[in-house]
Amino acid sequence: MNVKLRVLTAGVLFFTGQVVFAQKDTTGSKKDKEQKIDEIVVLGYSKTSTKAKSSASSVTIGSETLENRPNISVLNSIQGTAPGIVANSASGSPGSGKFNIIIRGLSSLNGSTDPLYVIDGIITSGSQFRNLNPNDIDTFSILKDAQATAIYGNRAANGVVVITTKGGKFNSKLRISYDALTSFSVLPKTDYNMSSGRELLQVQKNAGGGKGATMSQNDINNFTTNTDWRDLFSRVGMSQQHTLSVSAGGENISNFVSLGYVDSEGNIRGTDFKRFTLRNNLNGKSSDGKLTFGAIIGLGFSKRNQLDDETNTAINANTVQNPLFGTVLSAPYLAAPTFSNGLGLFNQIGTASGNGNGAYILYDNIMGGIRNQFTETSLTANVSGNYKLTSDLSIGNRTGVDYKNYQRQFARAANGYLSLVVAAGQGAKYGGFEQFNTVNDLTFNTTTNITYNHSFGDHTITAAAYLDYIKVNWQSYTQQQNGLDPLVWEFGAGTGYVPFNPATPNIYRPSASALKVTAGTLAYFGTVDYDYQGKYGVSGVIRRDGSYRFPKDNRWETFWSVAARWNIDKENFMEGSGFNLLKLRASLGTTGNQNLFTVANNTNVLTVGPSSYLDYNGPNPTTAPAYQSLPGYYLANLGNKNLKWEEVKQLDLGVDFNYKGLVEGTFDYYQKRTSRLFNSIPVTYVTGQGSLRGNNGVMDNKGVEGSLRVHILRKANTKLSVFGNVGYNSNKIISMEAPDLTGDFVDGIGGPADQWQLYPYLGVNPANGEQLFLDINGNVTQTPTAGDRRLTGKSPMPKYTGGFGFNFQHDGFFVDALFSYQKGGYIYDNLYSWVMNPSYAASGLNVSADLLNAWTPNNTNATVPSLSAVNSTLEGSSDRFLFKSDFVRLKNVSVGYTFDKKALGNLPINSIKVFAQAENIYTFTGWKGFDVEPITTYSLNVYPNPKTYSVGVNVDF
Repeated sequence: MNVKLRVLTAGVLFFTGQVVFAQKDTTGSKKDKEQKIDEIVVLGYSKTSTKAKSSASSVTIGSETLENRPNISVLNSIQGTAPGIVANSASGSPGSGKFNIIIRGLSSLNGSTDPLYVIDGIITSGSQFRNLNPNDIDTFSILKDAQATAIYGNRAANGVVVITTKGGKFNSKLRISYDALTSFSVLPKTDYNMSSGRELLQVQKNAGGGKGATMSQNDINNFTTNTDWRDLFSRVGMSQQHTLSVSAGGENISNFVSLGYVDSEGNIRGTDFKRFTLRNNLNGKSSDGKLTFGAIIGLGFSKRNQLDDETNTAINANTVQNPLFGTVLSAPYLAAPTFSNGLGLFNQIGTASGNGNGAYILYDNIMGGIRNQFTETSLTANVSGNYKLTSDLSIGNRTGVDYKNYQRQFARAANGYLSLVVAAGQGAKYGGFEQFNTVNDLTFNTTTNITYNHSFGDHTITAAAYLDYIKVNWQSYTQQQNGLDPLVWEFGAGTGYVPFNPATPNIYRPSASALKVTAGTLAYFGTVDYDYQGKYGVSGVIRRDGSYRFPKDNRWETFWSVAARWNIDKENFMEGSGFNLLKLRASLGTTGNQNLFTVANNTNVLTVGPSSYLDYNGPNPTTAPAYQSLPGYYLANLGNKNLKWEEVKQLDLGVDFNYKGLVEGTFDYYQKRTSRLFNSIPVTYVTGQGSLRGNNGVMDNKGVEGSLRVHILRKANTKLSVFGNVGYNSNKIISMEAPDLTGDFVDGIGGPADQWQLYPYLGVNPANGEQLFLDINGNVTQTPTAGDRRLTGKSPMPKYTGGFGFNFQHDGFFVDALFSYQKGGYIYDNLYSWVMNPSYAASGLNVSADLLNAWTPNNTNATVPSLSAVNSTLEGSSDRFLFKSDFVRLKNVSVGYTFDKKALGNLPINSIKVFAQAENIYTFTGWKGFDVEPITTYSLNVYPNPKTYSVGVNVDF
C-alpha cells in the first residue's frame, strides 16, 4: 500500500494510508473502503515507534506548527503546544539566546536545567538555535518520562528534545517550494500610568526635590514640553524571511536542499538580526535493501547587533548604561536630543550624568556610543549507515560534528559619551576601547549500534546494544585595545588604536587572554522491546555512563528504565466500543545530571567546571593584587572527592486514547525525585573557604498533564477541531543540610525552589502616611527588620501551563488560533517599585502619575504612601511589589486561503497559500510591566517580546 506523509495542524505526525479499492466484480458490488492511521512517535537515537506501541511519554510537534512563524528560534513557536512544558522567551531581542524550556519542573537547584537537544541523531551543545531555520524542521519531539529519556542517561535529567529535519522521499517527483514572510512588530506598553512632563514636575514639587521643586505652580501648569522617549528609543521593526527548498527522489536516492534568509529589526533601536542557512539532507539505500545510509549537512551564518545588557548582568540596574530603561524612566519634560554624537552631548552636559541627563546618555548608547555585534557561524553534519547482516540482525553507526564559531566585537566608541567621561576622569586625551572575543566550540559524537529484531507467531522482540562517545574541544580568545582615535577609528577595522606608552601605564594598555577546555563522555547501553499481539508490551533500558567531571571512584554511573503498556482496545471485549486506541502505560527509571553549573549564552555546558572535585588555585582578582602588584593565585575552590552526579528517579502513569477519530488525547501522572542535589556544603573557615561543592539535598516534582482534541466537523470540505492541553507541577525541597535563609530569595525545606522570603505589606497608615507591615509575630509595624521575613511558598515558576485553540478549514479557506497560558508564578516587579519611588523623581527619572495621589494630611485614605514617608526604603523586602505572573495570551492567529491545482489551471504551480497572521497580539493579565512571559526573579532587565503582524505566501511547484 502506498503511503504519503501528512502533518496535521495539531502538530502530530501521521502516516495515513491512501484509500484502497478492491477491483470491481461482475455484479457491480463495491468493497468497503479501508483506511489506517498510525501516529509516528520519534524517540532517542533515531528510534521511532507508533503511538499504539510506544510505552513512553513524549510529544511530537509537526512541521506545520513550526513553519511560517515570525520567530527566529524554533523554541519561540512551541509555547502552548504541549503539556508539561514551560517554554518562554526572556528577551524579545532578535536572535536572543535568553530562552527557557523547563520539562516537568526544575530538576536542579544550581546545575543546568536545560533539556538535552539532539538534532538528526547528533547531540548538540546548542540551547537557542538561532542558526537553525524552523522551516527546515520536520518534527520537534519532547521526551519526558524515564522510559523516553533514560537512553540518554547522563545528560537527560531535564528531558530531551529531538529535532529531525526534513528529507526527500524515494520515488518522488521534483518539488520546489518557496516561502516568504514579511512582518511588522511593535513594542508592548507598560501599565504603570507614567507621568507626562507636567505631571512629573508636579510630583517633584510635591516631593520637594528635582526641577519641579524650583518652579512655581503657575510655571508647571503652563509647561508644554512632553517628549515621547518611547518613540525615540523604539521603532516599528520590519522583518522578512525567505526559504527556497528543492526535494526529489529516485528508487535508491532521495535529497532535500534548502536555502534560507532572515532580516529582522529589533524594536529597540540599534538591535537587529540577519541569518543565512543552507541545508542538504541525502538518504539512500541499496537495491537489495540491506544497506541504508544518509549524509546531512546544515550551515548557518548570522549577525546580530544587541544591547550590552543582554549578556552583561552587571549593568541590569544601571540607568546610564541599560537602554531598556530609556522608554520608561526618561523624564518627558526634557527636550528631545539635538546632539549628533557623544562629543556633542559631552560638550553640552560635561560629566553631569544626574538630573535626568541619563536619558541623553542612554540615547547616545543606542545611536552608536556603544557597539555590540555578534556573528555566529555554525556547522552540523553527520553521516550514518545501517547494514542488515541477516533478516533479523543489523549494525549501524552515526558520526557527526556540531561546530560553532562565535565572534563578538564590542566597543565604547571613540566619540561615545561614556568613553569621553572615562577619559576625562583619567586625564587622557583619548577614550574608548574595543574588544574582540572569539570562541571555537566543536562537539564530536559517534554512536555505534547492533540491533536484533525478530518476530515469531504473536511475539516480536527487538534488542539493541550501543556505544556512544562524545568529545568536546572549546577555545576562547579575548583581545582588548584601550584608547581610540576618533579621526581614524572604525568599528571592527583595527584602525585608530592609540599606542601604549610606558610613561602612562594606566591608560592605552592593551590586554589579551585565552582559555581552552577539553571534555568528553563515554557510554554503553542496551535496549529491549517486547510486544505480544499488539496488546501488551514491555520495554527496558540500561545505560552505563562515564564522565570526566567526577573523581575516579565516582566517574561511572548506571541509569535504567522499565516500562509496560496494555492496549485495551485490542482486547476482544472492546470490539465495537468505538475506541481506535485505548492504552495504559507505566514507566519507572533514572537519569543523571553531570552538568553541575548553569551557563551563559554561547557556552558549551560540558566545558564549565571541568575539575569541580579538585582543589583549584585561581588567579588573584585585580581588585586585590598580589604582593607588589605581581600576578598571584589564591584558593578558589576547595576540592571534594565525594562529588557525584545528580540523580533523577521518575515514575510515570499514563493513558492514551482515540474514540472513533472524534476525540483523542493523553493524560499522565508523574513523580520525579532529584537526589544528591549539587549544592554548597558549609565547612569551617579554618580551610580558607566557607563551603565546598558537593551533593546536598533532595527535591521532588509531582504533577499531572493532559491534552485533548475534539474534531467537531469532519465533512469533506469543512473541518473544525478544538484542542487544549494543561500541565500542573508541584515542586518541593524535601531535605537539605543547613539551607541558606538569609536573603529575600531562598531554597527552604518544605517549600518550592527559589522561594520568596518576605514580610507582608499591609498598606498605608492613615495617621501619618507611613507604610505598614506585618512582623514575624503578627503585629503591625512601620519598622520591619530582616527577621520579620517569612517563607511565602511562592516562586517564579508557574504551577499551571498550557495552551488551547482551534483549527477551521472550509474549502481552501482556513483560520487557526493558538492561546498559551500560565498560572501560579510570582515575580517581583522591580521596575514598578522604581516608578513608585518619589526619590527617583527627585533625581530626574520619570515615575508613575499615581504618586500625585499619595497620602497627605488632606488625603488620608490614599493607597500610595506619603512622598516623604520615613520608611520608604523598607518595602524592598516586603511583598508590596510581588505580583502574580498569570496570563492568557493569544499567541498566534492565522487566516489564509490555499489555491489548489484545480484553481490554478494550467499554471506550472501545484498550490499557492496566502495568509496573514499575528503573534503575541493580546495578553490577558494583571501584570503591569512590559512582558509577563519571562520567568525571572526581578523585572529589572526585560527586552519585551513584541507584538508581530505578518503576511506571507507559500508557493509549491
